[in-house]
Amino acid sequence: MKNFVVKTIANAGALAVAVWLLDKITLTGDSTGKKIWTLLLVALVFGLVNFLVKPIVKLLTFPLFILTLGLITLVVNALMLLLTSWLADSFDLSFHVEGFWTAVVGGLIISIVSWALNVVLPDGD
Repeated sequence: MKNFVVKTIANAGALAVAVWLLDKITLTGDSTGKKIWTLLLVALVFGLVNFLVKPIVKLLTFPLFILTLGLITLVVNALMLLLTSWLADSFDLSFHVEGFWTAVVGGLIISIVSWALNVVLPDGD
């Protein structure tokens, strides 16, 4: 359980960095508390998408992983971020990613920041 909380906080921090760095990834809200709450909810959605959908997509695109020496991971991460944006819109959360290339860069930023935060934050195992 503790590991899940740490990963969710790391995802929320990584999403916040992506929102801060990229103009086309937006998080709207009238107060800081609402933005933090939205970030945590989007991080939960993002975590669920990565847990449920990403393994299936990786399995289906396995030949492309071999062919591109793993660079297709950038595209898969971008698609997961776009799916998260679509789901956030469906749940009426104020998080939006505009465009595929923004999602590619955002996915790269989120991957790097999540990795760094998971190294720094304590693991519950």
